[in-house]
Amino acid sequence: MPAPFLRKFPVPIVSALLLGGADQATKAWAVRNLPLFELRDVVPGFFGMVHVRNTGVAFSLLSNLDPGWVHPFLILATVLSMGAVLAYIAYLPSSGSTPVGLGLILGGAIGNLIDRARLGYVVDFLDLYWRDHHWPTFNVADVGITVGVVLLLIDMVISPKETGDASRPAAGR
Repeated sequence: MPAPFLRKFPVPIVSALLLGGADQATKAWAVRNLPLFELRDVVPGFFGMVHVRNTGVAFSLLSNLDPGWVHPFLILATVLSMGAVLAYIAYLPSSGSTPVGLGLILGGAIGNLIDRARLGYVVDFLDLYWRDHHWPTFNVADVGITVGVVLLLIDMVISPKETGDASRPAAGR
């Protein structure tokens, strides 16, 4: 029988693998079917697809810096972040939507790490906009990370707070 903490891994790992696979499949589709930098409207005035290469992080931050140090730094930061998520899964209580949220964060990190390590940039292709105002282009991994963080926040707000031993008097009384 596996150690008790290993029982916490199936849901996050399955979630991570499903999201990572979906991310890589959609990026492969985008690279094959969307010309670089050419916007294709899906819902005119709101949503389109455009194949771009993001050498930075969220919102293309750090993309104009020297890739000689930024690229290895981003790979290391991603690997360390994935280690932190795995440690959180293994050692902290997880309930509610926390396992799925952590899996989505892990899967998003895996999807973008594969791009960064293999290509030197992350493929982004989803574009939300209104008139001339465009949200930074993103991908399925980014959606998974965002949804994962929202699920964690919901769990933090909704789940009951841990209470101490009711038989002990409160401090200061």
